[in-house]
Amino acid sequence: ELYELVNTYKPDVVWSDGDAGPDTYWKSKEFLAWLYNTSPVKDVVVTNDRWGTGTSCRHGGFYSCEDRYDPGKLQPHKWENAMTLDRRSWGYRRDATLADIYRIEDLIALLAKTVSCGGNILINVGPTSDGRIAPIYQERFTQLGQWLKVNGEAIYSTTPWVCQNDSANANVWYTSKPDDRGSKTVYVIVLKWPKLSVLELGSLTVQNSTVVTMLGTNARPHVVPRYSGTVVKMPDLTPDLLPTPWAWVLKVTGPAEGYCPHFSIMRTTNGDIN
Repeated sequence: ELYELVNTYKPDVVWSDGDAGPDTYWKSKEFLAWLYNTSPVKDVVVTNDRWGTGTSCRHGGFYSCEDRYDPGKLQPHKWENAMTLDRRSWGYRRDATLADIYRIEDLIALLAKTVSCGGNILINVGPTSDGRIAPIYQERFTQLGQWLKVNGEAIYSTTPWVCQNDSANANVWYTSKPDDRGSKTVYVIVLKWPKLSVLELGSLTVQNSTVVTMLGTNARPHVVPRYSGTVVKMPDLTPDLLPTPWAWVLKVTGPAEGYCPHFSIMRTTNGDIN
C-alpha cells in the first residue's frame, strides 16, 4: 500500500507510525531503499523515524522520537514535535473540558520553542465520527493563522540562532534567517508583554547602528544597547493597535551578538567565535 500511495500521490513527507514490531516484519529497509533510490519522489522526500522497534530517535530524515517530543534545547539532528491540541487524547473526546485544550498563548509558546530549537511541529486534532472539526479546534487554528499572518516571517524558513531561549527572560525565544547582505536577521519572539513595557534581554547585544522593529506595526521600539545585553522599550501601543493579541516579534537587522552562558561562548550572527 505504501508503494501505491507514493506512486499515486507523490508525497513530500512519508510519516510512519510503525514502531511496534521489528523493522524486518514491516520490511522497512526494503521500502526506504526504494523510496530514496528509485521512487518518483526520491530527490525530495523526507521521512520520520518510526520504522520498527528501536528505530525511533536513531534513523530518519527527522526524529519524532516520542509523542509530544520537546527536548527544550538545540538538537544535532532535525526533529519534530508531534502533539495534539487535546492534552489527553489524539482522538475526539466528547468529555473533553476547556482545560484539556491548549490555550492559544500556550500553543504559540510551544511553536516558538520548537522552531527556536530547530524542530518542526505537527499539530493533531481528532475529528468527530462524521468528520467534523469541533469549534474549539477551529478557533485555535484560526487564531494561530492570525498570528502567523503577522509573525510568520519569524517562523517559516528560519534556522536556530546562536541562542535559543534568552538567558535573562524565559519568555523570549530566538530564530534567525539569512539576509540579502550575507548576514543574519534575528527574530526575538516575546511571549509576554514585559512589565512597564521594558524588555531586558541577556542573550542579545546590539550596536547603535542596529535596527530593531516590531512585525506588524510601524511603531518603533526604543533600543538601549549595553556592553552585555540589550534593553528594549516596547512601542507605546494601546490594545487595539497591537499587531496581535498574543506574543510579539522584534526584528533585528544589523550588528548583533549572541551570548549563551550555557555554551560559554560569544558569537556574532555570522557564527564567528569571539
